[in-house]
Amino acid sequence: MMTDSLLCVEHLTMRFGGLSAINDLSFHAKKNQITAIIGPNGAGKTTVFNCLTGFYKPNVGKISLTSPSGRIFLLERMEGFRIAKEARLARTFQNIRLFTGMSVLENLMVAQHNLLMRASLYSLAGLFGSSSFRRAEQRALELARYWLNKIGLLDYADQPAGSLPYGSQRRLEIARAMCTDPVLLCLDEPAAGLNPKESYDLNGLLLDIRSEFQIGILLIEHDMSVVMNISDHVVVLDHGARIAEGSPTAVQADPAVIHAYLGTAPEEPTC
Repeated sequence: MMTDSLLCVEHLTMRFGGLSAINDLSFHAKKNQITAIIGPNGAGKTTVFNCLTGFYKPNVGKISLTSPSGRIFLLERMEGFRIAKEARLARTFQNIRLFTGMSVLENLMVAQHNLLMRASLYSLAGLFGSSSFRRAEQRALELARYWLNKIGLLDYADQPAGSLPYGSQRRLEIARAMCTDPVLLCLDEPAAGLNPKESYDLNGLLLDIRSEFQIGILLIEHDMSVVMNISDHVVVLDHGARIAEGSPTAVQADPAVIHAYLGTAPEEPTC
């Protein structure tokens, strides 16, 4: 394993009956870097995320995540809730999954549920309002307000999350994931449905998160203005297999990528 590797995927294979969605896939995502996974529709990108986060158990392969303490978690052997809680891998989804009836602030407080439950001794200390629980609750509230300020939604803290514009809901979902204190943030098409200005702002937010919190970011994205402008490393899939990887510049120039994903210009007729 590479010494600066945060996530190591080795020979990952995921089959559904006779269909092979992922076929012998290996790649690394480094610490403090943004790694993008791209490819045509049906290439297997979301299946990779589902394997990382415990939604699917791969047929073959090893998925290891190295924590800042040096502890190595074998994700393919863990239940999904343990991957989030212990390995500290957070995820957003292609389709927004906010608690739309709860307030914007409450969505970020819910993300800190595990921390607050531990502080409350699983409700006993919270029931009697112990000082330790009150301190933990105040820290959670301050963290939620910090993120609302960072994504420009502090003035909307008490509004229902479902009432926010689409782009604001996207930012809120990322902020909610960050409230879990992840070491790896997995984003499934975070720019989907955003206009160019919102995509530009998203780029700034993700670069800021990487710089300030020094975590790894793994993203699936079709918007090449996001992928090519902020990624340190790009992995390209086609039909469940890796066909290229490298820097954004190298990937853009790779003939296999041009043919499979970016499109190949028709040849000029010859006389």
